Amino acid sequence: MKRARIFAALILLVSFSVAAHADQASSAFKKGVQAESKNDYDEAFQDYSQAHSLKPKDAKYFTAFTRMRFYAAVQHVSKAQALRDGGKLQEAVAEFQRAAEIDPTNFAAKTEAHRTEEIIKKQARASEETAKKELPLDKMAQEAAGPVELQQLSNTLISLRLTENATMVYKTIAHLAGINVLFDQDYKPPKITVELNDVTLREALNTVALQTKTFWTPVSSNTILIAADTTAKRKDMENSVMKTFYLKNVSTPGELQEAAATLKSILDLNRIQLVPNQNALILRGTTDQMVLAQKLLTDLDKPKPEVVIEIAVLQVSRSRIRNLGVNPPTSANIVMVPGTTGASSGGSGGSFTLNSLGALNATNFQVNIPGASVTYLMSDSDTKLIQNPQIRALDNEKATLKIGDRVPVATGSFGSAAGGGGVSALVNTQFQYLDVGVNIDITPHIHSEHEVTLKMSLEVSSVSGTQNIGGISQPIIGQRRIEHETRLRDGEVNLVGGILEDTETTSLSGYPWLTKIPILKYLFGQEDKQRQENEIVFAITPHIVRAQEVTDDNLRLVDLGRGTSVTVGHTDPRRNAPARTPNTMEQTASPNSPNRNAPQKAVTPPPAAPPKPEPSRTPAPAQIPSAVTTTTLVRPVKATPDEQKLSLQPPERAKPRSTEATADPCPYGMHSIGTQYGVLNCAFD
Repeated sequence: MKRARIFAALILLVSFSVAAHADQASSAFKKGVQAESKNDYDEAFQDYSQAHSLKPKDAKYFTAFTRMRFYAAVQHVSKAQALRDGGKLQEAVAEFQRAAEIDPTNFAAKTEAHRTEEIIKKQARASEETAKKELPLDKMAQEAAGPVELQQLSNTLISLRLTENATMVYKTIAHLAGINVLFDQDYKPPKITVELNDVTLREALNTVALQTKTFWTPVSSNTILIAADTTAKRKDMENSVMKTFYLKNVSTPGELQEAAATLKSILDLNRIQLVPNQNALILRGTTDQMVLAQKLLTDLDKPKPEVVIEIAVLQVSRSRIRNLGVNPPTSANIVMVPGTTGASSGGSGGSFTLNSLGALNATNFQVNIPGASVTYLMSDSDTKLIQNPQIRALDNEKATLKIGDRVPVATGSFGSAAGGGGVSALVNTQFQYLDVGVNIDITPHIHSEHEVTLKMSLEVSSVSGTQNIGGISQPIIGQRRIEHETRLRDGEVNLVGGILEDTETTSLSGYPWLTKIPILKYLFGQEDKQRQENEIVFAITPHIVRAQEVTDDNLRLVDLGRGTSVTVGHTDPRRNAPARTPNTMEQTASPNSPNRNAPQKAVTPPPAAPPKPEPSRTPAPAQIPSAVTTTTLVRPVKATPDEQKLSLQPPERAKPRSTEATADPCPYGMHSIGTQYGVLNCAFD
């Protein structure tokens, strides 16, 4: 009795401990679910890890543990990258190391941690090193000037109307812009008529260049050069610059070559040198080509999208066998034997003779009947196979996963035995290894709007038997294969294929007709039933780690100029200009005018007396009006043909109204000839 009580107490103790163990795992899993709903991945990872350690064979806990391990590591990597970008290198290293501790398979965290440590060491070495004497060439290289840039032109809107030689038109616009203008000695200027309203100085230069088939290029910060717009002149006159572009997201020389080909075809850049070891492109061209190349490479040099694909392979097999009945004898053997008392009939030695045939009787025949057997057997077996691998793949890059064995299969010619000694048949035989198990090939293509197209090849194979071919035992491989292409959203679960195989076999053996009797058939026969079910399901779930990054700046149109030339367009200042307020002259207009609400331009009240010329003239830049002032140049109505005259609205500044004027309102190189209809008339000196 004591032993029985002790044994029962031990059983109860073990039962309670197992139940408490299961409750701890379930409680930890529930805590992990709550932490995950709050996006606290670290806490969720700890809880899922505890649940998995308590019940390591539970598929639910294992799946949650592996999934949260990945998410927690990615969160720490992202946080570390942000810290590194902010200059906090030590904190970034700690975050990278924490990510590597959580997920030892995250090689990116280990690589970035090592890279950040190298940056810290490099900064430490740079701070400790003393200033070394620079070589003359290094100093000259550091002092090398950049591209020539023209000074910022005013966004003042001007109106220009005149018929004049092209050089004079260029000089007039350049004078208003406060820059110098030079002309190519081979350029022959034609006489043109210009009528421009409300244009900026840069637009006026570009319009005149288009009309005269010329181009202008900066020579210095305040000087431009005008030449005929031909390929030869552009090649001779335009400044060339050089720049090295380092591409951050290029992984193969082919991608670098593709970027170079894009620049050649789009921007007409012919001088490109590739440096595959540095993922760099060295370009030589005009300044405008370099600016557009920077824009184009910024749009193209983006990290490839990445996706993590969760694959659940579920294989369930069930085999049921029932064997019931009697296996009765179905044959009998009759054998003739010599009689034991047949010596008087002439037989001797226990054998038959011709004389003994006449004395045959029942004792000379032996009948052999095999025995019957009764079978009462039932077998039921279940097999469940669960595999849950994860694959991380780049966009349009094939990812392969193989789980299983490599089985040798003989190929080629088989050699036969030679001579008496015999040569092994394996001498002339070649073997090939086949992957048997779970073989997965996936090529993802990531779209916008968080969608993924998966081109998949899923295979589950096993060795189902052997076959002798040419004296060599060859394996028979059973295979279930799916080639599939589908488009899924991020996190959407797709059952790629459910392969169901249901085989049922029924056999009945026994005496004819008697086996047809419903109940007695089991006494005169045997019934054998076999049923085998086999089902395979693939569940595919994609999780986009990095999507395609397309911004509004990548989608906007960029002006490349006209014809075959490549130039940079400039933003129109009128798009974002504030509402125009009337100037002093417009405010002095009559309030009862019928066009009171229309824009007032070049409206000048008649002065009390014509202004007198000033001995010294002010420079042109001082006469450029503000951004809300409109300057108008017109030909006077009563001017003689030999005298080119312009009408210029005076800049928005205070002017003396007395007859003793101290400043000439006309631009430099022109003088006042009077006022007509309230408009000041100027003529060239």
